[in-house]
Amino acid sequence: MYKAQILDWLQAVKDPEIPTISLIDLGVVRGVEIDEVTGTVSVHLTPTFAGCPAMDYMKRDVERTLLAHGVPAVHVDISLREAWTSDMISDAGREALRRHKLSPPPVLGNQVLDLDFLEYAECPNCLGNNTELRTPFGATLCRAVHYCHDCRQLFEQFKPV
Repeated sequence: MYKAQILDWLQAVKDPEIPTISLIDLGVVRGVEIDEVTGTVSVHLTPTFAGCPAMDYMKRDVERTLLAHGVPAVHVDISLREAWTSDMISDAGREALRRHKLSPPPVLGNQVLDLDFLEYAECPNCLGNNTELRTPFGATLCRAVHYCHDCRQLFEQFKPV
């Protein structure tokens, strides 16, 4: 059993709130370790937000997926030691957010996060930038609601963190 195989299997584990994106592409899976003696696979997860209600589902889905592939024992660790940032979302993950009609957050790099990053978002419907923030409070903690003046549609943005 190889780490690359485990990571490939984990691509099938989707975020329960955004079923178009895998936990790998969301950047929630922070590490995988394999005990060569016992065959136990340890998976380290970091939530997008502290108190994320989906973490128990994610943990269960990781366990079920790996056990279904014949892994003899699975340990899933949920940790806040390393803070998750929206820069951890892969390019494939950003495309998956768009497919779910969520505007992906901007890549911040070393920039300081300020309100301007939340004010503007690319519309996932028409890809326009003539948008405005309607409310920083979306359906979940990790989303904000915007309006596109070009296609006249409301949409959610995955918040930059």
